[in-house]
Amino acid sequence: MPNSPSSQKRVRQNAKRNLINRAKASSMKTAMRRVDEAVEKGDKAAIESAVKVAYSRIDKAAKTNVIHKNTAARRKALVMRKIAKAAKAAS
Repeated sequence: MPNSPSSQKRVRQNAKRNLINRAKASSMKTAMRRVDEAVEKGDKAAIESAVKVAYSRIDKAAKTNVIHKNTAARRKALVMRKIAKAAKAAS
């Protein structure tokens, strides 16, 4: 348990920040899952809107250092690969 007032405050700040970061990471993962679901259904409009949301959530997570910028780039590429694979299979 921290003794000094500044370290007690740091513990409170870390706990609050942890909740915010977990929410952002969870939101990002949910958005990526929704892209997968839209690809499974094959609905182009749903895919388009899901990708837009997923890109936004991934970028926000990277901007606030919840994930590394290279991880964000890799996840965005993964989303596009899934869409390209589905489009190729539909053709």
